[in-house]
Amino acid sequence: MNIAPTLIVHPVDPEQVNVIKAFFKALKIQFEVTKESPYNKEFVDMVLQAEDNIKQGKGKKVTSKEFDNLWK
Repeated sequence: MNIAPTLIVHPVDPEQVNVIKAFFKALKIQFEVTKESPYNKEFVDMVLQAEDNIKQGKGKKVTSKEFDNLWK
């Protein structure tokens, strides 16, 4: 039995999505479209919250001298 590989495609815009879909349909290749993120939702939420906090001025600026000593 010959097992076909799974392909993961990364189009960069809607036009590429449409072309790829048309190509697969023309060749009668089964495909599915998902909008699932490859990233952990909790991590994404944490990053977005941090960006929000920065925009609201809820951050701390670190000088280069402080940064140099951060890992010591």
